[in-house]
Amino acid sequence: MPVYTYENQHPDRHCTYCLGGFDVLQKLADPKLTHCPHCGHAIKKVIKAVNLQAELTASSNTTLSEKNIAKQGFTQYRKTGPGQYEKTAGEGPDTLDANQD
Repeated sequence: MPVYTYENQHPDRHCTYCLGGFDVLQKLADPKLTHCPHCGHAIKKVIKAVNLQAELTASSNTTLSEKNIAKQGFTQYRKTGPGQYEKTAGEGPDTLDANQD
């Protein structure tokens, strides 16, 4: 599931939760948030550029190795079934189930 960033649309109307923006883990099918879950003021989804860099070396097959992924602070999951994933590298829950509510 992707993490979306939201920010307050009106700087003069906010709570401490939405003042500097906040991140929300949502399913792709979930509707985008339009109001702060704490104070109810209008918010908007912010599009951010992702900055990923990989060094290409003679042994570039190690760039995406499980050890290197965890070392760089990422978590990798492998699909084990419909909507079910198992962690292969990094920190986080051992399994993810998109079918759970």
